[in-house]
Amino acid sequence: MGKTLGIILIIGGIIVGIIITYLMSVYRSEGSLTAGAATLGMVIGFLALVLPQLGFGAFLLLRGRQEAIDTKTATKQRQMLGIIKTRGQVYIADLAIDLHSSRDEVQSMLYELVNMGLYSGYINWKEGTLYSSEASELRNLDRCKNCGGKLELAGKGVIRCPYCGTEYFLS
Repeated sequence: MGKTLGIILIIGGIIVGIIITYLMSVYRSEGSLTAGAATLGMVIGFLALVLPQLGFGAFLLLRGRQEAIDTKTATKQRQMLGIIKTRGQVYIADLAIDLHSSRDEVQSMLYELVNMGLYSGYINWKEGTLYSSEASELRNLDRCKNCGGKLELAGKGVIRCPYCGTEYFLS
């Protein structure tokens, strides 16, 4: 919204500037104004009408662009949280691909989420694997109570035995 309003104000400011210039030149050619008066009229018109409109339009345009960038970042962070919570564990490379981001951007977004108190869990940078807090709690359970097979993370709060199909849910 701010971006659109900024563009409208800038275009309006340019149009007002053209009108002021045209009027002053017409009045000057008719002899209604002296050259000094026409110049003074243009300067006052530009200072009082055109420059404030152009300045405020530019401000709104830049603010609108920043809001669009912030919205895009927030959307990626929401996607990232959703991916981590539904999968339980995820490779950083997979996150980067899913989010169309670089590894550094994923790391930066992760730290921002931690600072906002929206993410808890752990990450093994050497392996490149990110674990949700639910996954870290489930990591303590490594053998199936039914068949004794090695358990694997299957999603948010879910751990599954690949041998007998038993699923464990975090309460």
